[in-house]
This record gives sequence, structure tokens and C-alpha cells, in this order.
Amino acid sequence: MKDVLTIPTAMAIEKNNNLTATIKSISRRLLSFIRQRVTNEADAEDILQDVFYQFAGSTEPIEQASGWLYRVAKNKITDSYRKKKLPLAEDIFTPGSLEDDMPDWKEMVLSADGTPETEYLRNLFWEELQHALDEVPEEQRMVFIQNEIEGLSFKDISEQTKVPIATLISRKRYAVLHLRSRLATLREEIINY
Repeated sequence: MKDVLTIPTAMAIEKNNNLTATIKSISRRLLSFIRQRVTNEADAEDILQDVFYQFAGSTEPIEQASGWLYRVAKNKITDSYRKKKLPLAEDIFTPGSLEDDMPDWKEMVLSADGTPETEYLRNLFWEELQHALDEVPEEQRMVFIQNEIEGLSFKDISEQTKVPIATLISRKRYAVLHLRSRLATLREEIINY
């Protein structure tokens, strides 16, 4: 009976050792990955902690740990964007020349409605927004996130970064143009669905 009790204990110790080794080997790179996509150091560390918490609590076998960790980190970053309302929604979702009987794009994506269709569209939008933000050069992405998602003024960003306000406005403008262009296809696909 003593042998039966030592097998689960040995398995638990081995699992803890594997978790610790994986976390130690990838934590710096993963934190760097997260920092590039969020502007606040505390948010980056919180997201990293959430990722490792989910990793440690996972009961499913994970074959490719690093790929799994990066995918979870990206999802957590997207979730953090979702929690913060996107004030630029008015700008990204300009109606253009849509007919009056067409559904409102902004309403569909940012609605509090919990239907499966709305939830799917909302998830699709946030995923595409994250991909589009990843395509934007880092300086433009950071200004966009700080100003639009975190609500910092250009003056505050300028004081933190020592970059002139005019340069920050220009960088944000390029980010907005890219996001509009990139999300236009998704918008048309959803509206014409």
C-alpha cells in the first residue's frame, strides 16, 4: 500500500518540476511578447501571471507548451482590450454609404447582447483588431493603445515618452488608417453575411 501512495506523489512532484522548468525557460520571452502589445508594465505582469496560472491549472495534456503559452497570452491580451471600451469605435465604424435597413456595425460588435451570434461577432472583431494592431509598427501601436484604449492624453504620453505631441498624433493617425482599412473587410463580410 505504501508503494501505491508514492506513485501519485512522485507524479505530482514531476509535474511541478516540469511546470517550474517551463515557466523559467519561457517567462522572459513571454513577458517581452506581452509588453510589446500592452503599454502598462503592471498589465503585462498581470497577463503573464494569468497565463501561468492557467498553465499550472490545466488538466489537459499540453504537447507544445511554448506555443500554447503564446496563444493563451495573445487571448489574454485581447481580453484585456475587450474589458476596456474602445472610444475610437465611432471612427473605425464609420457607416459609409450603407443603406438604412442594414444593421449597425458598431451596435453588433459592441452590443451587450449575449446571443451566440453577437458573441461570435464580438470575438471575431476583437481577434481581428488584435491581428491588425500586431501589424502596426510599435510606435504607432503604443500611441493608439495609450490614447484610445487606456485613455491617456497626448500631453501625458508626450511627457512620458519625450516625443512631441505632433509626432504622436501623426503616429496615431497612421494606426487608425491601417485599422480602418484592415477592419473594413471584416465589416463588409459581417454586414453582407
